[in-house]
Amino acid sequence: MSIDRIERYLVAMTVTYERVSEDVWVINDPDKGLNQIVLFVDETLLTIRTRVMSYQQDNPDLQLQLFTELLQLNCDLVHGAYAIEDDFIILMDTIELETMDMEELQASLDAISLALAEHYDRLKKYLPARTE
Repeated sequence: MSIDRIERYLVAMTVTYERVSEDVWVINDPDKGLNQIVLFVDETLLTIRTRVMSYQQDNPDLQLQLFTELLQLNCDLVHGAYAIEDDFIILMDTIELETMDMEELQASLDAISLALAEHYDRLKKYLPARTE
């Protein structure tokens, strides 16, 4: 079964994770650059996603710059894409369960980890201003 295979792959990759339900895992492995990475099965797909950051919503010009930046960053990604969900920028990838192997899962996680590290400096300017 595909769900058992996911669990075996995570163990083999020595990733620190928690299984939170029958078909949902959360990876928290700072040494591998993977924090709050959620994996969940939805019918025939494994979706891998993480919240990257919230963003300023009170400045339309800055939002346009951010959305343009995200589209440009999507061109650099080997796996996955940036998206907007509610008030957050997310980074996600999907893998077809039927043909997924461990190398594909590892490549997806590596791409997400690399994107989070490499793109932070370009995205941090869009974080909401802190109110103290």
